[in-house]
Amino acid sequence: MALICGLLGLGLVLGGFYAWRTWASVSAISRNPELLPLADAGGAAAPAGAADAADPPRPAPDASEPGSLTYLLIGSDARNEDERGRSDVLMLAHLTPARDRLYLISFPRDLWVDIPGYGEAKINAAFAHGGGALAVRTVEGLVGVRTDHVVMIDFDGFAGLTEALGGVTVDNTIASSSRGYSWPAGPITLRGDEALAYVRQRYELPHGDLDRAARQRAVVTAALDQLFSSGTLANPSRFNDVAGLLGQYVTVDAGLTNSELLATAMSLRLGGATDIVSLQAPVSGLGTSADGQSIVVMDEAGMADLARAIQTESLDAYLAARA
Repeated sequence: MALICGLLGLGLVLGGFYAWRTWASVSAISRNPELLPLADAGGAAAPAGAADAADPPRPAPDASEPGSLTYLLIGSDARNEDERGRSDVLMLAHLTPARDRLYLISFPRDLWVDIPGYGEAKINAAFAHGGGALAVRTVEGLVGVRTDHVVMIDFDGFAGLTEALGGVTVDNTIASSSRGYSWPAGPITLRGDEALAYVRQRYELPHGDLDRAARQRAVVTAALDQLFSSGTLANPSRFNDVAGLLGQYVTVDAGLTNSELLATAMSLRLGGATDIVSLQAPVSGLGTSADGQSIVVMDEAGMADLARAIQTESLDAYLAARA
């Protein structure tokens, strides 16, 4: 969502070309009514494994402060339109009521959670079982805040977006190699298939899935910063490439209409990476499930604290207390 709205809001103020290209790209974005649970899907059939009468109710729309917006960002590992895959990336993007601060909260794909209708499993199984709707219900069960919208991108879309941006630069904290690429510690620039290999690596990293989630947050933040930069927005050719890719690869829920997107974009007060705060859902370490799976163990008390912080717009205090 932040990728789209940041691009749209700043692009619209730059003149006729940008306004026209933005509207065309927004209109080309795929809308899928099954990305949100049935109650918010306009009457579409519920996907398999979505909610049933025995599931707990969704959080109330006013469970968080008025004016805030919460989006679920899903990076699917599907490589073609005929497969759903699993959620290789799962982040909550929470925008403050003043629209001047964005929090990116990542959930490691191996986080052991309760999935409505399926019981305990790795969190990435929610998307595999029931698509975006079940992923939404699973995350809502953890944080107690209603998801307003869902934004999904697949492997091809992620690689293509980093190419269109001319690469994204991150501070790599762990030197490593994977899939024929090598990354020294320090600033590195990533694009295309190399960027995809970087955010998918885990087995060679000391903390596995946790390090991978940290890399994913770093790349998303860098991409957002790049989108806010004048180098992208002031270059019609590059802007055209990026805007076109959004329409080609991004899928959103049916409620995220053109008007909703543009209204949110125009309300943003984000200035760049300094206004984007990334954090990880609290975990207590790595472990093994009863059936022998390698998992990330949730810090339940910490998750309850995170939920309260999102609901009350006190995430800065939450982070300070855990520093």
